[in-house]
Amino acid sequence: MLYFCDVKAIYIFLGGLSLGLGVAGIFLPLLPTTPFLLLSAALWLRSSPRLYQWLLNHKRLGPYIRDFLENKAIPLRVKVISVSLVWITLLYCALFVARVWWLGLLFVLLAVGISWHILSYKTRK
Repeated sequence: MLYFCDVKAIYIFLGGLSLGLGVAGIFLPLLPTTPFLLLSAALWLRSSPRLYQWLLNHKRLGPYIRDFLENKAIPLRVKVISVSLVWITLLYCALFVARVWWLGLLFVLLAVGISWHILSYKTRK
């Protein structure tokens, strides 16, 4: 039972961290808001129903999550920024951080997979 409590606390902490990044994304143009808020909602759904409901019912943050849950669509701006940041970060890692060729390839394949996943959702204008 101790394991369950530890995982729950970790999910709550990570949800809070993700929420902080999502809120920062409202003010910082290169940091996407919706993906971080969705991550917070997913983590809190599994760990704290009270925090999940608070987030969904929040006056400013709730609409981001409810819009995605209802429409299964991502705004064009969020898609462009998300895919761009994924490629910038993972290409940097592939070219300058990875010491072996297969790790660089893994970074590029990860970027392809994440991009495919983001682009597979409908685009909301």
